[in-house]
Amino acid sequence: MSSAILTPDIVERILEEWKKQPMRKPRIVKVTLNIGVGTSGEKLAKAHKVLEQITEAKPVPRRAKKTVRAFGIKKGENIGVAVTLRGEKALSTLKRLFEAVGNRVKASSIDEHGNLCFGIPEHIQIPGIRYDPEIGIYGLDVCITISRPGSRVAIRKRARARIPRRHRVTREETMVLLSQLLNITFT
Repeated sequence: MSSAILTPDIVERILEEWKKQPMRKPRIVKVTLNIGVGTSGEKLAKAHKVLEQITEAKPVPRRAKKTVRAFGIKKGENIGVAVTLRGEKALSTLKRLFEAVGNRVKASSIDEHGNLCFGIPEHIQIPGIRYDPEIGIYGLDVCITISRPGSRVAIRKRARARIPRRHRVTREETMVLLSQLLNITFT
């Protein structure tokens, strides 16, 4: 179902299913914040400071996968920074990030596996972040990975197994989870 608006009967059915089978209730596994600068040097260092300021965690540089002569990018050169958050830190940061977009997200931002990605055009929109003229303004991407308990069997090294389609998180379940946890509205 691809409609943006959840009907009350769908929400009720999903909540009832989660109540009957607690292992079916999805959870937020991780939140990844990414700033792609396109060049190394001073711009990258400033983007590093911005992510550190937002998350209070140490960002990791991201390297270019291939050379693009038109943009002056060489393979292996650091061109972006990213940070991954989990647990309570991820939830508290996520609340602030959703406030920056007015607690409204497009339903089309959810992929077929139930993960959600959205962008923030200016980092100064995030509550608690002040404009610093030395740093400037940077936009960032936020990706939320959502899965059910037991989904780790598909990615672990030992005794890996396939996850059936019925155990994957749907768009509707992601919408219900985020509206329950963080009071998010989908358009």
